[in-house]
Amino acid sequence: MHRGKDPTTFVVLFEDSAAMLGLMVAFAGVALSQITGLAWFDGLASVIIGLLLAVTAIWLAVETKGLLIGESANRWIVDGVRAQVARHMAVVHVNEVLTMHMGPEYILVTISVDLRNELPAGEVERISAELDAQIKANYANVKRVFVEARAHNAAAAG
Repeated sequence: MHRGKDPTTFVVLFEDSAAMLGLMVAFAGVALSQITGLAWFDGLASVIIGLLLAVTAIWLAVETKGLLIGESANRWIVDGVRAQVARHMAVVHVNEVLTMHMGPEYILVTISVDLRNELPAGEVERISAELDAQIKANYANVKRVFVEARAHNAAAAG
């Protein structure tokens, strides 16, 4: 559930599971009330169903909150992008890799890299486009890549 970025799957799963469990609790409460003649079993079942629904709602709110306010990509994607960029011959240092899920199948990646100082501006543009294409080819959910060329010491200072 923590790795999934499509809330519809686990929302349906847990809502339906809570509904089925609620039906079983209601059946047990009514059955016990009929068998024993004690009406409070039915009331207890209602309270348990209410608590079950409240717990389910809270859990779903916690799990989907990150997708509503923005959540970074899974650690293996961030680490993979970092390693891929670091292997490029023109990259001296990968300062930072930031990611954000914009939707279940849409990841935005921003990379700050320190490139070799002797590179002309045209070469920096070509390298940025090359990194963009390579990352998108290796990670299908990555739809946008921004590359920032920044000296390693400048990135640490600001």
